[in-house]
Amino acid sequence: MAKPGDLDVATDEGDPVSALTDGYVQEVVRRVPADQRDDIAGELRATIADAVDARGESDRAAAERAVLTEMGDPIRLAARYADRPLTLIGPDLYPTYVRVLTVLLGVALPAVTIAMMVLDVLDGAGVGAAIGTGVGTVVTVGAQMVAWLTLVFAAVERFAPRSLPRTWTPDDLTAPRRPDDGGRAAIAVVVWDALLLGLIVWQRTAEPYRADGERMQVLAPDLWSFWMWPIVAGLVALIAVNLVRVARRGWTVPLAGWHAAAQALVTLPLAWVVYRQDILNPEFLDAVNGDDWTTPGSFYTAATLVILAIGASDTYGAFRKALR
Repeated sequence: MAKPGDLDVATDEGDPVSALTDGYVQEVVRRVPADQRDDIAGELRATIADAVDARGESDRAAAERAVLTEMGDPIRLAARYADRPLTLIGPDLYPTYVRVLTVLLGVALPAVTIAMMVLDVLDGAGVGAAIGTGVGTVVTVGAQMVAWLTLVFAAVERFAPRSLPRTWTPDDLTAPRRPDDGGRAAIAVVVWDALLLGLIVWQRTAEPYRADGERMQVLAPDLWSFWMWPIVAGLVALIAVNLVRVARRGWTVPLAGWHAAAQALVTLPLAWVVYRQDILNPEFLDAVNGDDWTTPGSFYTAATLVILAIGASDTYGAFRKALR
C-alpha cells in the first residue's frame, strides 16, 4: 500500500524488482524536477533490474540489495541526475575560495583593525578603548568578510554556467598551466573597494574630524540624501563582481557587462559631485583651509577627468580580457 505523500511514478505490472527498489526509486525521483521524474524512474528501474540479472544469483533479494548498495545514497544519485551540487562550495572553487579568504583575513582585516585602533587613539580614546575597538572590528568585519565571500562563491557554484569537462589525454601532462587571469589583481581590487566602502560608512558614523571641539564628517552629509547611495551600491556590486571573477578564474562577457554597470554606478555619480564641488563637507573645508585658501576649480575639473578615465579604462579592460 502506498504511503501518503508518495510520488505517483509509473511502474510496469511485470516488474520483478521488489518494493526495496520501489523505495529507492521514490527517494531519487522526489528530488529531481517533476518533468523528469517518469523518465528517470523508468531508466533507474531498468538499470537496477539489469544489474540484478547480470549478477546471476539465485537469491534475487540479496542481489538486489547488493546492487542498491553499490549505487549508493539516493540523495547523491538524485543530485547527479539533477546536476545539483550537494556541497556549499565544490572542489573546483574551494582552493580559490580559501586563497581569497586568506588574503581578506590575513591582509585586509588586520589593516582595517589597525586603522580603527589608531584612529581611536588619535581621537583621544584610551588604550583599553582602542583594544576594545580592535576586538570588535575583528569579530564584526571578519564575520562579514567570511559571510559575503561564502555567499558569492556558493552562488557561483550553483548558478554560474559550467563548461563541459574535456576528456583527459596524456598530452595534458606537458600542457602549459592556465594563466592566473589577474586573480591577484582582482583580490587587490576587492580589498581596495572594501576598504573604501568601509571608510565612507565609517566617516559618516564616527565623524572623525574635530575642530573647535565639534566633530564633523569629511564628506558632505547632504550626499546621503541621494548621491552617496548609488556609489555605495556600486562599490558593493564591484566587490561581488570581482569575487565572481576570481571564482571563475577570469572575465566573461556577461560578467564584464555587470562590471560595467557597477562601475557606472560608482563613477558617474562620483564624477558629478566632484565636478560640482559637492563631495567634501563645507564645514570640514572651512576648518582645514581657513579664510586664506580656496581650492581652485581646476582641481575639481582635473579630478573629475581622472575619475572618468579610471572608470572607462577599467570597463574597457574587462571587456578586452573577456573577448580575448
